[in-house]
Amino acid sequence: MAKIKPKVALVMGSDSDYPKLEGAVNTLREFGVPFEVHVMSAHRTPEKAATFAANAEKNGLQVIMAAAGGAAHLAGVIAGHTILPVIGIPISGTSLSGFDSLLSTVQMPAGIPVATVAVGSAGGTNAALLAVQILARADSKLAAALRKFKKDMVKKVESKNAALQKLLAKDN
Repeated sequence: MAKIKPKVALVMGSDSDYPKLEGAVNTLREFGVPFEVHVMSAHRTPEKAATFAANAEKNGLQVIMAAAGGAAHLAGVIAGHTILPVIGIPISGTSLSGFDSLLSTVQMPAGIPVATVAVGSAGGTNAALLAVQILARADSKLAAALRKFKKDMVKKVESKNAALQKLLAKDN
């Protein structure tokens, strides 16, 4: 049986970042998007990061999510070596609680765009959702799944509001 080629890559600067990125993995799985995960560093393995990015399109990838903390140069290094969309995920872990990572990820020079999401676990989930949205532009099944996801979110919020209103009405 032929293995389905990944469409999205999640690269992280350290394996210690993985617990903060499980939402990204779970979201891609939820939408049935084939993906791959790698550990590589802009500073400790710069050649590996550059080679990965330079070959990503040829290898069938369509979107790259790059997560790093501290100086957080990984997304920028990846973006500098590919024409694929790159989504930067700033990771907290320093005394600055990820603010340094956020600024490093979002402050790319002109010509090296990196879409940047939130610091923390929401960032991984949102990066995966953004990757799914990018892929959905050419995949009607993914687009339908995203529409359903959004409708389900609305229903969950409405249900929580109804439960709260019921609780508050009891107290009055």
